Amino acid sequence: MVSFILNEQLIHTEHATGSTVLDYIRYYKRLVGTKIGCREGDCGACTILVGDFENEKLVYRSMTSCLLPLGNAHGKHILSVEGINQPCLQNSQAAGRQDMKELSPVQQAIVDTNGTQCGFCSIGFVMSLTGFILNEARKQYDDAIAAIDGNICRCTGYKSIERAAAIISEKINDRPEAETIAWLVEQKFIPDYFLQIKDRLIQLREIINKASKVLNPDLQKLKLAGGTDLIVQKALAVKKAEVHLLFDDHRLLQINFENGQCHIGAAVTLTTFAESKLIQGFFPDLQHYIKLISSTPIRNMATMAGNLVNASPIGDMSIFFLALDSELLLNKNGVNRTIKLKDFYKGYKQIDKATDEIIEKIIFTPPQKNHFNFEKVSKRTHLDIASVNTACQLNVNNDGSIDKIHLSAGGIAPFPKYLAATVSFLKGKTINAGILKEAIAVMNSEIVPISDVRGTKEYKRLLLRQLFLAHFKNHNGIIGQLLGK
Repeated sequence: MVSFILNEQLIHTEHATGSTVLDYIRYYKRLVGTKIGCREGDCGACTILVGDFENEKLVYRSMTSCLLPLGNAHGKHILSVEGINQPCLQNSQAAGRQDMKELSPVQQAIVDTNGTQCGFCSIGFVMSLTGFILNEARKQYDDAIAAIDGNICRCTGYKSIERAAAIISEKINDRPEAETIAWLVEQKFIPDYFLQIKDRLIQLREIINKASKVLNPDLQKLKLAGGTDLIVQKALAVKKAEVHLLFDDHRLLQINFENGQCHIGAAVTLTTFAESKLIQGFFPDLQHYIKLISSTPIRNMATMAGNLVNASPIGDMSIFFLALDSELLLNKNGVNRTIKLKDFYKGYKQIDKATDEIIEKIIFTPPQKNHFNFEKVSKRTHLDIASVNTACQLNVNNDGSIDKIHLSAGGIAPFPKYLAATVSFLKGKTINAGILKEAIAVMNSEIVPISDVRGTKEYKRLLLRQLFLAHFKNHNGIIGQLLGK
């Protein structure tokens, strides 16, 4: 049984855990404000907010409900557009009705700036901006624009929506960082029932925890975390499966630093990874890298291990962790083993993992500051899949020779590629234009790009060459020498 709070209603359902929240709220609860668009997490029309506890604090994240398994709503607050409006008491009484609602300030700002035409995409913008005002750490205009980055509009034009974002960010300038929800209720941004949600969720989780102690977990269930790609590829199979959710397994949600190594839980999301102060300390340019990867709602759902197991040849986090020379901790019925990530990929969509084995942790030794770089080129700068991506970890001795280097690249092989031959060639060499030119020749010998919708094989070779050189951009003069010849 899945139990959660939908807007202000407590839900207990035996509905399939692998079905989507989108289908449940539209077809079974008849809350049709949430729209069906692409069903791939790209358009944002189905965006909802999910309230969950992070470090004992109730936090709301925007998510695309078309890719959110119903089982992942368990013990959470699911907020659709129908749940953000205040009762319109005066007009309701005049009309003799009980169900009339006032527009929220977010909705009103979009109306006032002519931010909607057909209205189909408007729900996604409304919910993403509502998520923005609920985030106590975000209240600037740039934060509001970042919050709507997963929403596509094809008739209104974004400038009117941007003007609405400016109005909203200005209205919450006085919002305190503590007691955010209480202030928002007082200012009529959200309904009064939000004041009870935290206590209601705590009570619900106590009931869930007691019930879980008498259940015997079925090890044959499909183990699913974010599912942001699996549900796109195999939606019907996931819906029919008995799903065991890893998203709420607290053992897999931790980020720790132990004995000089960083341990990332398999179910840690990209957002949690990017917001970790520990991780930010290791990667000064992390926020720039993360903006190149998907959209805010998808990053709020997608997990670290999910990206690795998917084995996409252009998986961004796969390339990121390959350049860290990471290893994986896998568990099969209580028996652990470790494997280097560079040995994990065996071919196209082929990985060294048994069906009943799961990744528990990603482990790596943090790079020295400013000695790690991630590059990506796609048809659009943001919100797009890479044509080619690459990452590099580099340590240089005082004499200019390379002490340690790890290189990875995507889009140039059937799987995420650790560039072993290029690494072997460069180690111990002194960085200069001649050496990098020779390294490019070695690199070209170990990649096998193909022509597809993201570019010809010749174009991908050229891209990788340029992105490889970008890893050395801090070595003054060398890149200019190469590009000028």
